[in-house]
This record gives sequence, C-alpha cells and structure tokens, in this order.
Amino acid sequence: MKWTRYTIETTTAAEDLVSSMLADLGIDGVEIEDNIPLTRDDTAKMFIDILPDLPPDDGTSHMSFYLDYDSDNEALLNDVRTALEELRSYVDVGSGAIAESVTEDVDWRDKWKEFFHSFTIENGTDDRQDLLIKPTWEEADAADREKILIEIDPGISFGTGKHETTQLCIRQLMKHLKQGDRVLDVGCGSGILSIISLKLGAAHVTGTDIDEDCLTSTYENFAVNHLSREQGDFYEGNLIDDVKLQETVGAKPYDIAVANILADVIIPLAPVIPRFLKPGGLFIASGIIDFKENEVAAAIEAAGLTVTEIAHQGEWVGITAIRE
Repeated sequence: MKWTRYTIETTTAAEDLVSSMLADLGIDGVEIEDNIPLTRDDTAKMFIDILPDLPPDDGTSHMSFYLDYDSDNEALLNDVRTALEELRSYVDVGSGAIAESVTEDVDWRDKWKEFFHSFTIENGTDDRQDLLIKPTWEEADAADREKILIEIDPGISFGTGKHETTQLCIRQLMKHLKQGDRVLDVGCGSGILSIISLKLGAAHVTGTDIDEDCLTSTYENFAVNHLSREQGDFYEGNLIDDVKLQETVGAKPYDIAVANILADVIIPLAPVIPRFLKPGGLFIASGIIDFKENEVAAAIEAAGLTVTEIAHQGEWVGITAIRE
C-alpha cells in the first residue's frame, strides 16, 4: 500500500505544540527528526553505551506524518497550514513549509531477514563440533551435516548469534560447558544461548527477560530445534531487584550463568549473580563496550567473583569469572 509522507520544516521549540495540533486534527504517529542530544537520563533508561554522532543542534526540526496515497488530502493540509500560522503568533514555527513524498509499506519484521544468513562458529577445543547457526528459512548445506545445528527465528526478540557480543558468550560456552550442567540465561532474548547450552550438553536451562515476548520467541525456537519445554524454564522479570523472581530462579544452584546484555545492566546485576552459582560456577558476561571493560570487571570482582578471562571481538568485550 502506498502512503503520502508530509514533512513539516519547523523548530525544536515548536515540536510539542505542532504534535498536539496534528493530533487535534486527527493525525497520529508523528515522526520527529532533530539533533537534540540525549540527556543522561535518556541514555540511562535506554541503556545506550555509544551515543549517535549527531551534527550540532541548530534548532531545526522535521516532523513527518503519513496519509493514504489514494485519498484527497488537500483540505486536511489546508487545516494544517492554517493551524501552523496560528501557532506562529506565540512560538517560532520556522518556515512551516510542507514537503511531500510517496512511500510504500515495507514489512520491517521480515525485511531484516535479507541480512541474516547461515554462519559457523568454530570450536575452540579438539573435542567439540563446530556450531552452524542458521535462520529457519534457509536450508543447510550437505557439508554442514557434521556441525551442531542451531536454527533461529528471532521474531521480535534480540538474538541471531551474529553479533560479536553473542559470539563472545557462545565461545565461552563451547569452552567451559560440561555435560549435565545447569545454566542460567539472564536476558534470554530469542533463547539462542539457552538453546546452544542444551545442544552442548546442558541438562537444564533457566532464563529470564524483562520482555514477555522474548519468552514466546524462546519457546518457539525450542520447538524449531526439537527441544522440549521441560528442558527450560523461562520467566519474565528483572533479576536485579525482583525478589520473588530471585527466589524462584535460585531454587537450585547453577554451573554457569550467562548474560549478554549491556555494561550498565551487568554492573548492577553482578552483586546478585554469586548467590545463583555453585562453588566453582562461572559467570559469562558480554554486551560490554570496550571503554567500560574496567568498570564492569571491577563490579564483578567487587561482587566476590574472580575474573579469569577477558576476551575481545571488535569493540566488544566478554568477561568470564568464577565463584571460588
């Protein structure tokens, strides 16, 4: 379906008023483009480690909305122009010019699949098979039959295994996980690390995520990989401060806890991890941007764990620690 995109050239000072005006006219879903830098609170809430490299904020803003391509929108546009001029009497709305362009629907839930293809993670030891991670919509080659097959359809959850942070975790699991281990997957996303753990010989996995949709994606990927629901228990919630979840998850100790999240989540998570680990149990953490390596390592050590290995891939860091 085609849509007509209308973009108002205005100012950052007028954004709220213009948004309200458009809503009053029945126009919802406004898209705003400006160069206002994120605040410290914004970055904390969004767990952003790397800020976007924006040009200086010059006070300009472009606000876009979409209308049906096949409809006569001229009367509504005239109402928008009139309302903009009324706003001009008490706020700088800039030029108020409205540009027009045509766009088509794209199913972004599927569009990204063009960039996710099968890939192999080689074993780091002599007694492990290589892993083949492939999307559900691709066929495996005959040459890959000797590899451990992991099929993933992330759906609306994070986790294809392609990202450096996930691969850092996977390599540590391949290196350390033993037959019969119990694994805790904090921030399970699509379930990829839980599935890999089971394929490598874990007896059982337990996972948590703050997004309920991730639990759905995880169980769907379990089915794709011929794993039963009984092999994993998954819960919605924040393990950092949810006491009831901590009690549920911590009923039995784990051989490995793995968290592929972000530095600013791992730091407050670190103090609660030791209570879930057996003596000798490992904490595998990734999602750590390189300039926060020391801060995260210090938090893990302060929690009573001993850092045994730090690995790098690109600008990302993986830290492995042991509960003595």
